[in-house]
Formats: sequence, structure tokens, C-alpha cells
Amino acid sequence: MIMDEKFLEGRGALITGGASGFGRGFAYAYGHRGADLVLVDINEELLEETSKGVEKETGQKVIPIICDVSKPDQVQNMAKQAFNELDNIYILNNNAGAGYGFYRDPLRLKDELFEKTIALNLKGQWMVAREVAKKMKKQTFEPLAGKIIHTASIAGVRVDPGLPDYSISKAGVIAMMQILAQSLAPRITVNALSPGYHLTGAYKNNLEAMKMTMEEGHVKTPLNRYGTVEDVVNVSLFIASPMSNFITGHNFIVDGGIAEVGIPAYYLKSNL
Repeated sequence: MIMDEKFLEGRGALITGGASGFGRGFAYAYGHRGADLVLVDINEELLEETSKGVEKETGQKVIPIICDVSKPDQVQNMAKQAFNELDNIYILNNNAGAGYGFYRDPLRLKDELFEKTIALNLKGQWMVAREVAKKMKKQTFEPLAGKIIHTASIAGVRVDPGLPDYSISKAGVIAMMQILAQSLAPRITVNALSPGYHLTGAYKNNLEAMKMTMEEGHVKTPLNRYGTVEDVVNVSLFIASPMSNFITGHNFIVDGGIAEVGIPAYYLKSNL
């Protein structure tokens, strides 16, 4: 089975938000398939820990780079260093992002928080993709020069009024992915992953916090379980592999059926 083969041998992968959650899962999975890695994160301690762990377990080269992807100068320097450290970046996993709060009334969202969310989740992914794609498209791999995978969210598919800034940013990521897929074809494929409710650092790895969010919004999952990091990693491996070479501009929803066949979230009015 191709998922067990070293189909990324001789190919580099750059993962933003690579220190924890989905990013850490991608790093181990790509490393086991033969990729040398550049892991990018703002959390120096976690980044060092993950990089050493991946390198030890997979035997692949792992380069940690501290970078705030919402800062243009840091993104430019990070991309330059990444291509200096590895002779190619075949996979860009544009994964860095965060959510900063839950709102009963979206009109109470402060401008500063909105701008912070957009700067990280949307502008950050745009700047990273732009800097990496400039060199990626010149690579001589065949039939594709490289692949870009964005992390979006079901909140960008079925917008959530309790997460207005996050939903807007992730809807923007999906639109951006489709624009890049058009403009970078036929040499680079660009796709997105839209996770649902998965136990990651977004909920501080706290299952009760995630349950509370789902219950508040009356979210129903048709497959009747919570998502795992592995669920998203497995789809990412498919996109990174030759099995997906004829797919671009697609948003892969990995949520147990919530966005497409589940019951939409709704919120009760409160005087609180």
C-alpha cells in the first residue's frame, strides 16, 4: 500500500504550526514516508521537542525555525532559510492558525482580535504560500513541481456565529486555496483540509472544553465520535502522495459528517 511506502524520499516538506497538534502529526507522518522536514512555529520549546522527537524516530533531517507567520519580514527570512537548509520543498503544509474566543454576540467582537485572527489564519497562510511557491514552481520534479496543503476548517464551510473572526478567516483560506490552485496549475496542486472537532491545542487538549463547545452549539456528528489528529493526518498523506496527483482546488472536509450531513450549529440567546 502506497501509504506505507517512502513516497516522499528525496523530497522536502515545510510545515507551519509544526510543533503541536495537526502539525506535529504531519511531521511524524511525512518523516516516516522519507521526507526531510522544516518545522515552523512560534513556540520555541515545543518546536525543539517535536523536532528532536521526529528526527530520532524517523531518522530524517529536521530543521526547526522560529517564525511568527503573521509578520512579513519573518516569513521572508523563514522561506529563505528553508530553501537554504533543504535543496527542495515539495510539500508545503500551511497549517499555522488559532482561534481566540467564543462569542454569544458576534457584534461584540473587538477590532483588535479580528485583525489578529485574520493576520495569523489568513494573511499568514497567504504570505507563506507566496514566498514558498515562488521557488517551488521552478523545481524539476515530475509530473508535479510540488504540492501545497492549507489547513482550513468546517467553520469556513458552515460559518459559526459564535466564532465570527475564525469563520471569516477560514472561509478566506478556502477561497485563497482555490485562487492559488488556478494560478499555480499545472505545476503545483493546491488543496485544503477542513477539520471538525478534533482534540488538539485549539482546545488546550481538553476534551471537556471541546465537548462544552459542541454542546453549546448543539453540534451533532453523524459518525458519533470526536475527531483525532490521525484522522486529519491520514487525509493529508493522501494529498501528499501520488494518489492525489489529479486533484487540485479541493477542500477535503474531515469532520465525521458535521458540515455536509449533520445538524447545523445554533446558539441560544442569553442575557449573560
